[in-house]
Amino acid sequence: MEGEEAATRLPEPPPNTEHTQEQPKEDEDGAKAAAAAAAAAAGREELAGTRDAGDSSGPPRCQQLDQDVPRLARGDSFPLKHSNTLTNRQRGNEVSALPATLDTLSIHQLAAQGELSQLKEHLRKGENLVNKPDERGFTPLIWAAAFGEIETVRHLLDWGADPHALAKERESALSLASMGGYTDIVTMLLERNVDINIYDWNGGTPLLYAVRGNHVKCVEALLARGADLTTEADSGYTPMDLAVALGHKKVQQVIENHILKLFQSK
Repeated sequence: MEGEEAATRLPEPPPNTEHTQEQPKEDEDGAKAAAAAAAAAAGREELAGTRDAGDSSGPPRCQQLDQDVPRLARGDSFPLKHSNTLTNRQRGNEVSALPATLDTLSIHQLAAQGELSQLKEHLRKGENLVNKPDERGFTPLIWAAAFGEIETVRHLLDWGADPHALAKERESALSLASMGGYTDIVTMLLERNVDINIYDWNGGTPLLYAVRGNHVKCVEALLARGADLTTEADSGYTPMDLAVALGHKKVQQVIENHILKLFQSK
């Protein structure tokens, strides 16, 4: 299908009056290219259909963990993009949105986008706003952790944000930071003595989500702090099971080395 779409997007060449005798050959070549693209697309569709029909090479239930991760990761009903995160920190700015837009954003949106100046102004307007949950139970800290806004996370913690807060489906700042692979935020939260093995409604733990995302450094940090390797998600996968099923070889090596160290220390 991708080949067909690419073929349809190609602009038609302008008429060439000097070499009109070569046009039939170009048409023939174009037809062959389109036919080859269609054949390749059909082959990909057939292969995909074979996998869906029951190819045992992929993890049959690890997709459950992928599908059941907090809807935050898919951006449902929240107009933010992961590709835009960390922009403020990287550029050294505290404000990135247009002034006219800032006034319409909630404290949760400001936290997720890293709008520190405006967020601070909002928090001054009332008590306990720093830990105010939205309709799904996400606090500003959970949003900031989920979108990798490390400076916002640091400031929110200094302003009294609760790192132990859980959303309605037991989502936590630690789990969502682990899902995104934001190791610095994970370390910062662990220094606040959050539950490293906290589980959500899907049975997912920070370590399971870090493994699922193939976040090697994050897995290392969690294991170094004592994350439980035996905890299973509701799908039945342990962290090692999930790493093997997904083919994350570097994560597998990290887990194997950690297990070896545990045995050597006994």
